[in-house]
Amino acid sequence: MNPLPPAPSKPQIALLEPFERLGLQRISLVATAAQAEQAEREMAGVPMFGFDTESKPTFAKGEVSDGPHTVQLSTVERAWVFQLHDPACRARVAQLLESHPALKVGFGLGDDRRRIQGKLGVEVRGMVDLNTIFNRMGYRKDIGVKSAVAILFNRRFLKSGKASTSNWAARQLVDSQLLYAANDAYAAARVFAALEPAAQALAG
Repeated sequence: MNPLPPAPSKPQIALLEPFERLGLQRISLVATAAQAEQAEREMAGVPMFGFDTESKPTFAKGEVSDGPHTVQLSTVERAWVFQLHDPACRARVAQLLESHPALKVGFGLGDDRRRIQGKLGVEVRGMVDLNTIFNRMGYRKDIGVKSAVAILFNRRFLKSGKASTSNWAARQLVDSQLLYAANDAYAAARVFAALEPAAQALAG
C-alpha cells in the first residue's frame, strides 16, 4: 500500500466528518451459554476479529477492578458483546478466546490480556496489537483508534466519555454502552482490513 500520512493532531481530527458506526441491528448481546453457542456458530470460519474489553471503572483509592465485564468481537459487518456474569457463558467465552484460530486485533491490548488471564485463566489466541503494527510502519508514538481512523479513512471516530466510564458490571447494558463497546472492536477490524496485506505480514 502507499505510504501512510503523518498522524493528525486532535484539532485536525475534530474537523473531520464522523466515521460510520455499527447500529444496534448489527450488534448481538451475548449473556447466556446458549447465546454464546449461537455466537460461536455465527463466528465459524471468520479469519479476523476486532477485539476489545470493557471493565467497570474504579474510583476509590486502593479499589481493584474485577474486570473485564464485557468482551467484544467484531467483523467488518457485525459485532458481538459478551457479558461475563453467567459462569457458563464466561466459560464459553474463555474457550472461544483460547481456541478460535482467527486473529484478534485491537489497540493497546496489554491491559486486556492481563485482565483476561486473571479473570478467565486463558491466553487469547492470535492477539495482535495494532499499535505494534503502526510502530513497525514508522509511527513513533502509539496510534490509538481515533488517529488510525483519521489516517486511513479521513474520518473522526466518536467515543463517548460518559459511556466509557459507565457501569460495565451492570446486569442490563443500555444501548449507548452496546454501541460504544461494539464500535471499538468494529473500528479495529476496519483498520486491520484497510491495512492488509501489509498488516498481515507485520502481524506475523
